[in-house]
Amino acid sequence: MSSSNQANKPFRLLLTGGGTGGHLFPAIATAEHLAAKMKDSQVLFIGTKRRLDRDALEGRGFPVQTIHSYGLKGKKLIELIKAILVLPVSFVEAWYQILKFKPDVVLGVGGYVTGPVVAVASLMGKPTVIHEQNSVPGMANRKLARLVDKICISLPQSQGFFPSEKTVLTGNPVRKTILELTETEKKGSGKPTLLILGGSQGAHAVNQLMVEAVQKRVADFSEIRVIHQTGRDDEDMVRQAYQEMGIDHLVSAFFNDMAEMYCQAGVIVSRAGATTLAEIGVVGKPAILIPYPFAADGHQEKNGSWYVESGAAVVLLQNELTADLLTDEILEIFRDKEKYETMSQSMEELGISDAAERIVNICLNMAER
Repeated sequence: MSSSNQANKPFRLLLTGGGTGGHLFPAIATAEHLAAKMKDSQVLFIGTKRRLDRDALEGRGFPVQTIHSYGLKGKKLIELIKAILVLPVSFVEAWYQILKFKPDVVLGVGGYVTGPVVAVASLMGKPTVIHEQNSVPGMANRKLARLVDKICISLPQSQGFFPSEKTVLTGNPVRKTILELTETEKKGSGKPTLLILGGSQGAHAVNQLMVEAVQKRVADFSEIRVIHQTGRDDEDMVRQAYQEMGIDHLVSAFFNDMAEMYCQAGVIVSRAGATTLAEIGVVGKPAILIPYPFAADGHQEKNGSWYVESGAAVVLLQNELTADLLTDEILEIFRDKEKYETMSQSMEELGISDAAERIVNICLNMAER
């Protein structure tokens, strides 16, 4: 497509991926940036029929289509056979949606649905781009690396998995509401506040550790306000525990306004999912990371290592972690002002606030070629 044709015709981007919020939130951030940059652009999401995908995309204003697709990695024999048998259907459905939408570029953000959609787009001669959020790429992106035209990565550690001539460090797109925080809002004010984020998977262990940590050192935590995102199962248990101990707290299964939670936070205790880390980097808050031990290929532990090496975070492995150790780390960061400022600055330096813009520009350049 020539530049003159590009000017006369709305740019059409097909986005595909899903299975976790970590895949979808960066995709949504990219789509929103494109919509703001080019008012007449058109975006189509192709995802799975999973409820998580539908919930994440609902109300965003972008059309969504679904195809039949199932994961292959780590499945039992029956599930694996089903996934393989459905693949021809996935390819036909992907071909139909691409033919109908006529995208200028197809961007895959990971998750098993990415595989058939991006593979078919490549075979049809469409410019193709993939984005990898984690330090260790998922199966779909690894397989697609040979087919696609460009590979965007969020963390330097994943560079070794992909052909260097195709790979660009773009960072991981962050939600618009978080990007729009002012420096004053990021600094927060008032009582020292601890924000705990269990993540969409494995929040229970983090919830238990935090409640135990506070129970053991109630006097120390009486100085601190606790904001705790628990996930659905533990919300009542955690809230009741803080109430009984007289701790200043705000507890919810999920927070819709994460920008506000980040504003209030002084120190963050979190899993080491790529999207959360990208957000923490943009807001520049010290973090204590407890990687989800069952993440595919141990990618959360590897995600966290880049932040630790830069002095922005502390990583505590779940199988070695005690409530006392967790408490000691939290209190040390709050009380050691020099350490707090050093970690905050290091975290802010790792934040890439223009990741969505970088990815959109790569897609536009691919279309012009």
